[in-house]
Amino acid sequence: MSLERGIPPARWVVTVCIAISVASMVAGWAGDLLLAGIVDREPLLLIALNPRNRNLILATNQLDALPYFAVGFFRLVASDPINYLLGFWFGDKAISWIERRSRTYGPLIRDGESLFRRASYALIFLFPNNIICALSGATGVKVRTFAALNITGTIVRLALIRRLGERFEAPVGSTVDFIGRYRTPILILSAAMVAWTIFGEFRGDNSELKALRDLTDEDGESNEDTDQ
Repeated sequence: MSLERGIPPARWVVTVCIAISVASMVAGWAGDLLLAGIVDREPLLLIALNPRNRNLILATNQLDALPYFAVGFFRLVASDPINYLLGFWFGDKAISWIERRSRTYGPLIRDGESLFRRASYALIFLFPNNIICALSGATGVKVRTFAALNITGTIVRLALIRRLGERFEAPVGSTVDFIGRYRTPILILSAAMVAWTIFGEFRGDNSELKALRDLTDEDGESNEDTDQ
């Protein structure tokens, strides 16, 4: 496996990494779809599928500290190293990929990578999403720095959400009860929203699935050009 910035590894390694990233995305869709069905019955499964802040808040008071932190932490950071590596391996190609993929971070990249570099530590600590992780690798954030910021930021996030859930235990519990009471209509609404999201991913020019495929295709074209 290549550990040199800007030099992709074997094609199968990239394919495995992208498969993991896609699996994480699909699990997130499943969590959104099943929210009403499992939020009060299987809260640990909910955050294992989709650990977005909303789900963590809804689940925290139903879980002991150990499973909440263990599963929440693993799920939050599971795909971050993969996205960092994609950025690290593809360098300028990854930056072009992010520019096309993200309406939020694309303009930042177009305005200059230095802007991201100045804010990168705070962004990794506070908002380590797929785009931020890929940008971190592409712009040369060191592995140990990325790992330290990502891990500590995730732990702090989980602790704050845990504290927030304890502080607002009554309204959080009422929300969970409400979802359970109106489980069927919320499930139908969730199914419609997830179906729309999936439709957009397969049809949209800026979808994450298309961006990942384009990145792989560009790698293949680059390798072919090199061979020639």
